[in-house]
Parts: sequence; C-alpha cells; structure tokens
Amino acid sequence: MFLIALGANLSSDAGAPARTLTAALSRLDDDGFTLSAVSRFYRSPAFPAGSGPDYVNACAALKAAPGLTPEAVLAALHRVEDGLGRVRTERWQARKIDLDLIAAGDALLPDAETHRSWRDLPLARQMREVPAMPIVPHPRLQDRAFVLIPLAEIAPHWRHPVIGKTVQEMLDALPEDEKAALTPLSAPFGED
Repeated sequence: MFLIALGANLSSDAGAPARTLTAALSRLDDDGFTLSAVSRFYRSPAFPAGSGPDYVNACAALKAAPGLTPEAVLAALHRVEDGLGRVRTERWQARKIDLDLIAAGDALLPDAETHRSWRDLPLARQMREVPAMPIVPHPRLQDRAFVLIPLAEIAPHWRHPVIGKTVQEMLDALPEDEKAALTPLSAPFGED
C-alpha cells in the first residue's frame, strides 16, 4: 500500500485546484494503480505562510502491481504532475499540482541515518535543498496538518516506521491552531 498526498493552489488545464486533484487521481487510476481510499479535499494556507494562494489538499491510498518499488511509484507521480503542467523552478512555489509519496507500507528508504538527517533539516535548508533519492516515509509528514488531517481519514492506524507513532497520534500531537487552519470543502472531491 502506498500513501500519497496531493495538493494544488494554481489552476491547470484540468481546471481549478480541486478539479486538478480529481484529474490526478483519475490519471493514477489509468496508470495501473488502484485507488483504495481517498480523503475529503481540504483548503489550507500556503506553506510557508504568504508563499501563494491557499491550497487544496487531500491524501489517497494506492494499490499497485506486486513488486512495484517506491522509486517506480514516485516516477509515476512525476509523470502525472508533468501531464498536468507542473513546472519545477524553485522549492515550495505555487503549483498546479504536487503529488508526494508519503509512505510505502512500512518501508524506510534509503536508510535510518539519511531519513533522520532530512527529517531534522533546518527550515532554511528545507527551502533550498532537494534529496537526490526518495526519502520514505516523507521526512516531514509528522509536522504537517495539511497531510495528517486527510491522511487520518484514510489511514489513521498506519504507524511511522521510524517515529513509532500512528497517523492519529502524530495528528493529535500537532498544535490546535495548525489543525484549525484547514477547512474541509463541502462538495465531493472539493468541487465547490
């Protein structure tokens, strides 16, 4: 089981951000993945604060062919992003679509030491540096309400293989003001 996070705060050829997320999910389904769960869509402030319009965020659980590696899943996510017009020019910029591989079952990649160094990277370096290889689980998922709130809807009992906490436990540990900043969208898949 692969857990992914989706986000967008600019329109794409598919439409407004919520429609773009819906299109991304459809393209993943067409690419051989099976969507086993999709969270509600949420409106959330851009991170870092002031870096662009509000985002629409969600999470999904994907099933894939046996033996598919996290690297192959990440490559598929990038193909979907490219097909929806994602352009990578600078870190954490406003974007038409962002698909992140959050977890691959209980896999830890590439190793515990590398994961720790990316998890502990100071914010100023996070904003500039990009890892050369997939870091799984996502090194900062435990810090982000815009990931944990939708993820708790579809995988509350998934346990982080390094931190040892479930999604629900990580979510419960976040400050209330960070959680309150997210608003569920009223229509299915956020198309309101």
